[in-house]
Amino acid sequence: MAVKVNKGKILIVEDNQLNLKLFQDILVINNFEVIAIADGFKAMEQIDLHMPDLILMDIQLHGISGLDIIKQIKQRDDLKHIPVIAITAFAMSYDEQNILSYGCDSYIAKPVMIADFLNKINEYFKVKEGK
Repeated sequence: MAVKVNKGKILIVEDNQLNLKLFQDILVINNFEVIAIADGFKAMEQIDLHMPDLILMDIQLHGISGLDIIKQIKQRDDLKHIPVIAITAFAMSYDEQNILSYGCDSYIAKPVMIADFLNKINEYFKVKEGK
């Protein structure tokens, strides 16, 4: 019997339940450990608790901006090394520049194409593994 190897730990912050379930399912099937939360106000608490290898952050969260959370992450010396990929419906070039200026390492435009989504995630873990 083959043993599943955990590729890494990913925190998803997404308040749309369908998107959250889709992202979580894709990542779990591909052997990632996933912490999924729908409440942006709990993001920092979950980051501190789980210390993920990668964070997927929705930009338009209910009651709080994902950009504000990213700014908090990148201002902390103990967290700023964690790559953050923004997930957003805003996909114009000036939106990309604005999002990246907050410290995001990359972004994924909605609607998400599953193959592109998974390729983007895997890129970060190949870099981490030195491949």
